[in-house]
Amino acid sequence: MIQFIESELEILRQQLNEMWTIVYNQMDRATESVLTLDRELAAQVVLRERRVNAFELKIDRDVEELIELYSPVGVDLRFALAVLRINNNLERLGDFAENLAKFVSKCKIPAVPADLVESLRIGEMARTVLQMLELANRAFEEESVEYAAQVIEKDNILDEINAAVTSVISTYIIENKDDVAFAIGLNNVMRKLERAGDHITNIAEDIVFIVDAKVLKHTSKEAEK
Repeated sequence: MIQFIESELEILRQQLNEMWTIVYNQMDRATESVLTLDRELAAQVVLRERRVNAFELKIDRDVEELIELYSPVGVDLRFALAVLRINNNLERLGDFAENLAKFVSKCKIPAVPADLVESLRIGEMARTVLQMLELANRAFEEESVEYAAQVIEKDNILDEINAAVTSVISTYIIENKDDVAFAIGLNNVMRKLERAGDHITNIAEDIVFIVDAKVLKHTSKEAEK
């Protein structure tokens, strides 16, 4: 029984890593499409969102089946529950990537003004989200609390950038009254990126949940000797 459940948990780990790769690529393409207003790239993101949804459903089903078949306890149950939560957060990130791409598809102007890109720090925000996502994946693969802590720390950068967005957008609208719809859409983009950071932080916290369970398990074993 133990051998079977360990095999199933490893399959879940591999599936979640694959989901991670898909979502990372979606977010990478989506943020690039915002910076360049590349509508073809945005269309690819929207089309591939179906794959994210399909993967989320498969992982959810596999976790549910594992719990029904093996009734895991302790660290194995914590891992399975953490996979469910991480999977859900990754799916939400996929939704955000699609939202960014749809903004680009509907955008009426040829390019985002360079001074607005600089004032909003869009590029820095996008890079930080991708760095957090990559760090979180590394934390999951290596079961590293240290990497998870770095993810949580980086979220402060997103909060700092987001705090100035309303002021920058308001000033832009006053000076560019014909671009109100664009400005509101861009404000929503920045909000989605900030929310993406929150979801990646949730993932990092779930990784700590997994690792702490293993530490407690090893500690209890040592105490029994």
